[in-house]
Amino acid sequence: MSEKSRVLAPRPEIGAGSLRVARLTKPHGLKGALKLELYTDNPELRFTPGAVFYLQVPRDSVWFNKTITLTQLRWFNNVPVGFFDEISDRTAAESAARAILWIDEATVNAGAEENAWYDTELVGLSVREGEKTLGTVESVEHLPSQDLLVVTTLDGATVLVPLVNEIVPEVNTAEGYVVVTPPGGLFETAADAAVGAGDTAGAQTACEQNTCGQEKSIAKATENADAQAKRAVEYASAIVDTAADAVAKTAD
Repeated sequence: MSEKSRVLAPRPEIGAGSLRVARLTKPHGLKGALKLELYTDNPELRFTPGAVFYLQVPRDSVWFNKTITLTQLRWFNNVPVGFFDEISDRTAAESAARAILWIDEATVNAGAEENAWYDTELVGLSVREGEKTLGTVESVEHLPSQDLLVVTTLDGATVLVPLVNEIVPEVNTAEGYVVVTPPGGLFETAADAAVGAGDTAGAQTACEQNTCGQEKSIAKATENADAQAKRAVEYASAIVDTAADAVAKTAD
């Protein structure tokens, strides 16, 4: 998501403990139903009749600063489909498509969800791979496709890590760390080494080679992953490409 898109679609102001639970993807049928991309492992807890959702949409959307109330959640070919009081036909559904659904802090506190954390619980945690410390979680990015841990490495670089079980298998807030199993190359800085040697052309080449290796590792990691993990790992590949470009530009 571009910086402009983030500004145009601000997160609802419903408390620091609010939680993102889904995205409306596209209309289903003619009666206002919408397919959902779930960001929760417990839809039966979050998507009950009467549940109220705050919408994250662009400021110029007719849905800005509005809420919708769930009447029913149904499954069609293993795809969740939501029906809402305020959306009664396909035209309304089309206007609401791509909105991100949030629940407020009070609703979050009223129910317990496994593998869900507040941003404040994650920021400051040490990032480990096995016995090796890689860096520290500086912030959390909430993108439509996935949540990302913004990690500052020991050498000052920034790495974006998809917050999914396949890549972040353990979050231990009590002990102050997360364990990662990143795709190969995600934390490597081969291009930085070339820049340090004063070889700008070498930095570009190293960066491209490093990125290529990461893409291959990422592709291998997705073979047995579920759909959510696949999206996350593919996004990680895009992040690496962007990081490579940034390194090259800095070297220039």
